[in-house]
Amino acid sequence: MAESPAKKARAQSEKGIAVLAYSGGLDTSCILLWLIEQGYEVVAYTADVGQGDDFEAVKKKAMQCGAKKYVVKDLKKDFVLENIWPAVQANAKYEDRYLLGTSLARPCITKGMMEVVREEGADFISHGATGKGNDQIRMELSAYALKPDIQIIAPWKMPEFYNRFHGRKDLFEYAKLNNIPLPVTTSAPWSMDGNLMHISYEAGILEDPKVAAPSDMYQMTSDPLTSPDEPDKLEIEFKHGVPIRVKNLKDGTEKTDALELYLYLNEVGGKHGIGRIDVVENRYIGMKSRGVYECPAATILIEAHLDIENITMDKAMRRIKHDLSLRFTEQVYEGYWYSPENVFVRHCIHKSQEDVEGCVTVLLHKGHTYIISRHSPKSLYNEQLVSMDVKGDYEPLDALGFIKVNAVRLKEYSRLRGMDASNKTS
Repeated sequence: MAESPAKKARAQSEKGIAVLAYSGGLDTSCILLWLIEQGYEVVAYTADVGQGDDFEAVKKKAMQCGAKKYVVKDLKKDFVLENIWPAVQANAKYEDRYLLGTSLARPCITKGMMEVVREEGADFISHGATGKGNDQIRMELSAYALKPDIQIIAPWKMPEFYNRFHGRKDLFEYAKLNNIPLPVTTSAPWSMDGNLMHISYEAGILEDPKVAAPSDMYQMTSDPLTSPDEPDKLEIEFKHGVPIRVKNLKDGTEKTDALELYLYLNEVGGKHGIGRIDVVENRYIGMKSRGVYECPAATILIEAHLDIENITMDKAMRRIKHDLSLRFTEQVYEGYWYSPENVFVRHCIHKSQEDVEGCVTVLLHKGHTYIISRHSPKSLYNEQLVSMDVKGDYEPLDALGFIKVNAVRLKEYSRLRGMDASNKTS
């Protein structure tokens, strides 16, 4: 019986160990075998960030392709605590809509990858991110920040690879030639990436922004139009700006563990069709791309967090924090999680959350999150002060001077405009 191409290539390994970010899909399976052909021993690495894969099947495929070893790391709880919670504290939305599900996962995945590099004594890492996307930037910047001497093999940016494999058709032929089992077809209508925070869809038929996403594409959320007519009412409790308890006031379900809490919000939010967006966004590399996302739990949490933050945070402080949140969002999207500026901004945002605590009650219904009440022991809301029926510790006459002082610059601006108008007509 003849030796397989993978076994022959493995016998010729001479360049050292490369840790490959491996999903088991077409690209990374072909890259695994190609790396072996180039003379590397390959450790296939998968991060479990809640994508729901069958990791035994992924391992079997990796070993069949010729991997020296397969490693899977369970990073789900780390992902929630270290990446998602800071994004909730920041109310992070890239370009006002995208909740950064992929952007936040990449530094988490790369951190696990660098642990495998140390454990296996590897000098190289490799990935299947394309040369046009954001993920190449996020993963490589994170890798260099965590291990400055790491060497990166990025096949889709190497002429010897992309001149050989012009697209999926060439990859399929290569896979077929080398007996790589692939449960996909060459006519896949879109590309999908998932984790416990979200699922993203792009490419294929979605590259035309005029084409509506198919209704049967979504996997985390039901269609809001056909979701339950009866809403769910949840009470979400925050401490230092992160959720510590969720209780369903309808059926009594209660969650306090961070990961269980998040997964439960995905479940109940998905049932009501919450968290779908369809956007054209600006990639860091300079081009616009169309993406469709579903992100139930984070959508609910950010709405609730905004509400409890508004009742507990001083006005001027919140303006500064809002500016920092914009910086945080751009830094995360562009791959700078481990940069000094992002470490600093995260520290400042965390500091701003010291008094952000209390409970928010939300209704989930037909794709929407409705805030219906809130209370906090750190509330800055003074019912007597704001009342229309009670004077309280406030002198209405003081408002006269306040308005007059603030009107000074407006009057001067108007006077100048009047002079300009007179000069134009004279």
